[in-house]
Amino acid sequence: MDFARRGVMLVIASPSGAGKSSISRALFAQDPNIRLSVSVTTRPRRTDEIHGTHYYFIDVAEFERMRDQGELLEWAEVHGNFYGTPRAKVEERLSAGKDILFDIDYQGTLQLYENCREDMATVFILPPSIAELRTRLERRAQDSVGTIEKRLRNARKEMDHYSEYDFVLVNEDLEQSVQMVRSILAGARLSRKRQTGLDAFVRDLQDQITIPS
Repeated sequence: MDFARRGVMLVIASPSGAGKSSISRALFAQDPNIRLSVSVTTRPRRTDEIHGTHYYFIDVAEFERMRDQGELLEWAEVHGNFYGTPRAKVEERLSAGKDILFDIDYQGTLQLYENCREDMATVFILPPSIAELRTRLERRAQDSVGTIEKRLRNARKEMDHYSEYDFVLVNEDLEQSVQMVRSILAGARLSRKRQTGLDAFVRDLQDQITIPS
């Protein structure tokens, strides 16, 4: 049975090339209840980007106001531009029983832990081997040799933080990994503290029991 429930903040992290993006795309295709978190950013909007779909594009003054007034769950500065997760948008979706996927690094995850740990289920994706990770990066044909080497060096640093996540899986087979992440999400949805309609249902069951006098 489906009870009224609070949504899940599903955080998926991995070194570049381990499969995080592929798993996320499969989740979106298979589960209409989960959507990607939309960040605010001070980066200029590209011609193919839509405000409110890819990002919420704001100026630096507005970003600093949101940050200073606690309206961001997490934020970071990347290449001179600011990015952050708006608290109000997340709360609106969670309260409606909708799930949100976060594609953020370990630093962003730690900030979310400080603000909304009870709403989160976090997953770290590992590659089956470094040789396979290199092959996947090369197969994408998107990066130079130097960039690939940099991504591999960053992978070592990122993997230092795997123990900070609730679940860890090795992405050897994409389809199997997608199903494992779906199982994690299903388990999080069934958490007793998240099912806000459960108490009323149990009371109704109890009221249906008649005890002979």
